[in-house]
Amino acid sequence: MKQSELAFDKASWTEEAFDRKALADRALAMHGRNFNCAQCVACTLAPFVGADEDFVFRATEALGGGMGGFTETCGAISGGEVIIGLACSNGSDNPTSKQDTYAWAHKLVDNFHARVGSTICEEIKNIEGEAPLRGCDLCILDSLEMTIDILIQIGKEA
Repeated sequence: MKQSELAFDKASWTEEAFDRKALADRALAMHGRNFNCAQCVACTLAPFVGADEDFVFRATEALGGGMGGFTETCGAISGGEVIIGLACSNGSDNPTSKQDTYAWAHKLVDNFHARVGSTICEEIKNIEGEAPLRGCDLCILDSLEMTIDILIQIGKEA
């Protein structure tokens, strides 16, 4: 299915459209079911961008654990970026949306870094140290919240 065929209305992305508590509960329940951090964020928000949840689950499977277990970029950020890409891309027939998509992607990364102190899974979990900056559940909630905020901003511009 092409992006142009996905059914969603960006103008409907208002604060009222997102039940933040229910979405947070759903994302954490997914984590409890062994979804990785990327899957938790992306699958929770998949319906808002007209994406099939199982497809998004499969597409984000290699993004958990900081990119396939390498503890690099936090999976929760990666999941949010997938949603931003689905929300903003014009699709392969009209590949002209990259710069706008990148701008929103930068916003997510910048906001996450400002709140958490890093975007690197290993640093966030402080694998070599004593106390982590954040656990996975909080990273999922942070990225989910920030991605919703971005979708709302995109909706205002639609």
